[in-house]
Amino acid sequence: MSEKRQDYISWDEYFMGVAYLSAMRSKDPNTQVGACIVSNENKIMSMGYNGFPQGCSDDEFPWNRDNEDPLKNKYFYTTHSELNAILNYRGGSLEGAKLYVTLFPCNECAKAIIQCGIKTVVYDEDKYNGTPSVSASRMMLKAAGVKIVPYRSSGREIKLKL
Repeated sequence: MSEKRQDYISWDEYFMGVAYLSAMRSKDPNTQVGACIVSNENKIMSMGYNGFPQGCSDDEFPWNRDNEDPLKNKYFYTTHSELNAILNYRGGSLEGAKLYVTLFPCNECAKAIIQCGIKTVVYDEDKYNGTPSVSASRMMLKAAGVKIVPYRSSGREIKLKL
């Protein structure tokens, strides 16, 4: 009888990897964020990435971040990865689920995370830590009893041939 492989990836590596792979679908030239929602049984329930809503052309809506006219910036039009993952789910309740996301959620996504019943957020990057949006997000997630877990990278590199 042969021994099992010992170098398989962990559940956290797997799900964060799926979130990063999802982020690669984003057409945003500045920030690509991915999310993966997982059940308590380690089953992928949904995925999402940041981009424009269906029917809003990636070629017609702006990707700008700093135009003086706010209607010529992406912020009024883009949907974040966490909200896309929540909205993409078609199976019923997300109560008790875990969300893996490549960037700590903003305050608007935190509201959706709390409202749909996700109980754990595993995040990787936290480059906006200390901003009002992320500070409010942390306050709401903690108040709602959502567990906030920083992703602990193993440092392993995984190369995909696509």
